Amino acid sequence: MTAIPRWADVILVPLLSLLLAFLLSGLVVLWIGENPLTALFIIVKGSVGSPYGWGYTLYYTTNFVFTGLAVAVAFHAKMFNIGGEGQATLGGLGAALVCLAVEWPHWLLAFPAAVIAAALFGAAWAAVPAYLQARRGSHIVITTIMFNFIAFALLVYLLVHVMKPPGQMAPESRPFPPGAHLPTAHEMLAWIGIPFSKSPPLNVSFLLALVACVLVWLLIWRTRLGYEIRAFGHSETAAVYAGISPVRIIMLSMLISGGLAGLMAVNTVAGEAERLLIDSVQGAGFVGIAVALMGRSHPIGVLCAAFLFGILYQGGAELEFEMPAVNREMIVVIQALVILFAGALDNMVRLPVERLFAMVRREAS
Repeated sequence: MTAIPRWADVILVPLLSLLLAFLLSGLVVLWIGENPLTALFIIVKGSVGSPYGWGYTLYYTTNFVFTGLAVAVAFHAKMFNIGGEGQATLGGLGAALVCLAVEWPHWLLAFPAAVIAAALFGAAWAAVPAYLQARRGSHIVITTIMFNFIAFALLVYLLVHVMKPPGQMAPESRPFPPGAHLPTAHEMLAWIGIPFSKSPPLNVSFLLALVACVLVWLLIWRTRLGYEIRAFGHSETAAVYAGISPVRIIMLSMLISGGLAGLMAVNTVAGEAERLLIDSVQGAGFVGIAVALMGRSHPIGVLCAAFLFGILYQGGAELEFEMPAVNREMIVVIQALVILFAGALDNMVRLPVERLFAMVRREAS
């Protein structure tokens, strides 16, 4: 039995952590001589105050949903997958190879092929650290972090020496064929007569992210494999006693986690850039850790936390433009404070909340 109700653990504690982070961020903005309320207004208006802002906010949200779900699945098996950057990088490579391999006649054919390729490449990149953890006892944190650097180095080599078109200076692949271009939010909403800004890169991958949330929920809470993953995460000894294979759970959890991280590349590589670039992940793999922590490794929580970080990313870019005293480093500080309070300082909020609920129970009895 938990010390606090489930709703308090999922909603109240993260909300209080978020309020403390914003309060401290406001003090930082005040310290540099700007009005915190004005800064908050700019962030909200820039992220959700226009179709343009919504488009970019949901585009970033899509990235963070995939990487957050990737971390969450591994968390349920009590593994800390910090390799989302590398797995998404390889996912982009897989999506690009598929999109470039064929002159696709229509995106309805290219899209599922890119999804499958991105997931397979991401899962394959997670398979080696998973095997080393399951069979050799190598710590998953160390191996996944190391594989991030290997993935980036591999991508640089391929883009510079293999995939770059002859005579081109920029380290990037040739553009994908028109049939592999994914429909944007502007095009999809136009089908039903709703006008939307053309500029934001929001595309059909956002719908894929929503489907991924549902599928992860079904996997973790409505399947036998999900039960085994959660049982293994709660107690490896008890899981082994019940006949659950640690090797099987470690491998499957990491393969699913890597596949989800790889799917992020469908949004950035196939959906936005429409070519393979040297840095299409841009830190989203690490943001996924904070998203999973804040979302309590639940798909609904992950979706909400991803949306919050989407607001911070898009609203922060607008704040940097509208309020010159708040530079890019200051935006990173605000994001870091949210991560700090949602993750490392979680107990600073949780313990007082637990004491409050214990006091209420004593008075009620």
